[in-house]
Amino acid sequence: MQWAGLISPGAAVLDVAAGGGRHSRFLAQRGHHVTSLDRDVRALPRDLGLEIIQADLEDGSPWPLPGRTFGGIVVTNYLHRPLFRMLLDALAPEGALIYETFMAGNERFGRPTNPDFLLKDGELLEVVRGHLSVTAYEARLISEPRTAMVQRIAARRR
Repeated sequence: MQWAGLISPGAAVLDVAAGGGRHSRFLAQRGHHVTSLDRDVRALPRDLGLEIIQADLEDGSPWPLPGRTFGGIVVTNYLHRPLFRMLLDALAPEGALIYETFMAGNERFGRPTNPDFLLKDGELLEVVRGHLSVTAYEARLISEPRTAMVQRIAARRR
């Protein structure tokens, strides 16, 4: 919510691994056309005019949104490193990437504990380096909604 203002008013937004649609709902209520993408779409709200796309991003299938760009891309609590390039390619000029997920050190507090699902120190900064302008970055311990180590980045294509 803190960085949603980076997304241009009315811009199309992609919510990756949308889960129950918390971010999709918030962004739709702000006037964005939201595409909610998840492997399991049953929990997504059907009353907001969301474009709902069911796709398994990890099974080797092609990217489900070829050629499409978005003024905002939101990813939370999800990490599949092969998607980084596709997400950057799907970000429109002046578009904003808002990404938050677990990082190394989280194994002390619970799942995920597998290093394949934990960002390395500074990894989100490396992903956007040379592609996006960083507005904000954090790598820190959070206590809400539960104790965890996370990285967060808000960045824009200039």
